[in-house]
Amino acid sequence: MDKIWLKSYAASVPAEIDFEKLTLPEALARTAKQFPNNPALLWEGTSITFRELDDMVSRFASGLKSLGVKPGEAVAVLLPNLVQTVVSIYGILRLGAIAALNNPLYTDRELEHQYNDSGSTSLVCLDVLMPRMINLRQRTGIKKIISCHIRDYLPFPKKQLFPFVRKGMHLKTPAAPDVFEFTDLVKNNPPLTQPHKAAWDDTAFLLYTGGTTGVSKGVELTHGNVSSNVQQCRSWFREFELGREVVLGCLPFFHSFGMTTGMNMAIFYGWGLVLVPKPEPLTILEGVSKYKVTHMAAVPTLYNGLINFPDLKKYDITSIKGCFSGGAPLPM
Repeated sequence: MDKIWLKSYAASVPAEIDFEKLTLPEALARTAKQFPNNPALLWEGTSITFRELDDMVSRFASGLKSLGVKPGEAVAVLLPNLVQTVVSIYGILRLGAIAALNNPLYTDRELEHQYNDSGSTSLVCLDVLMPRMINLRQRTGIKKIISCHIRDYLPFPKKQLFPFVRKGMHLKTPAAPDVFEFTDLVKNNPPLTQPHKAAWDDTAFLLYTGGTTGVSKGVELTHGNVSSNVQQCRSWFREFELGREVVLGCLPFFHSFGMTTGMNMAIFYGWGLVLVPKPEPLTILEGVSKYKVTHMAAVPTLYNGLINFPDLKKYDITSIKGCFSGGAPLPM
């Protein structure tokens, strides 16, 4: 068969690649050794190095183990793009469990279906959603809930001012049985001494479809799927250097697009990841300008919003070397 699509490839893009059989948690461990002091997560002025991220991931995995989570079990994650999101997902994978990612904007009815479909018994959840999820777990298999606060990893003085500036955006974790604080699990547990060795074909993620043709369906992605996808995407940006790029994570990590081209590519190749929980033109432009972002992935709606942003020229976006677009046709 004539592979006519190869004519559209840039000269530097190979027609085929040999995949390195390296799982995501293994990639993080390797990156932490290669670039221990490089910024891994960049969040509102907070910078977490790869060494620190690797340690947090191992401690969270140990915390999950202390709660009874076992390899092969699904753990639900209901978070926007935060520090806790990356740590949770990679901690789940390092333990050998399955990350069942959910959209925080979904209704209780939709989430009830997804929790029951995935068989999740634990949930990592944003604090503002905790009251709803504590009530909802009675109709699901969820037994234990881990609460995350936006302010947890904000730098001083933003952390102290956050409850006053963003009223209603920070809640105390409700007192209820089997409810835990994310920061306590990371702080009070030692690093996991024996990370689970996942097979290439083991399930790593459950991602849920939009449910436009019926109920939302859980799509199983293996460790091989997600690792290969990262390596495929990387092949389009051959000029990008290991440990030298900065990625804008503005697409949600609970979606395959944002998960691969944002979170996973950054960790696999030692790139800094700028966390953007709510993708809006102003937030994106501020992130690109402040952190000198070199790579971003977005949908056409966001690119259109950036081009037409009234104050676009006030922001320096010349650092960007490459972009991904997907989800819909990109207008000229």
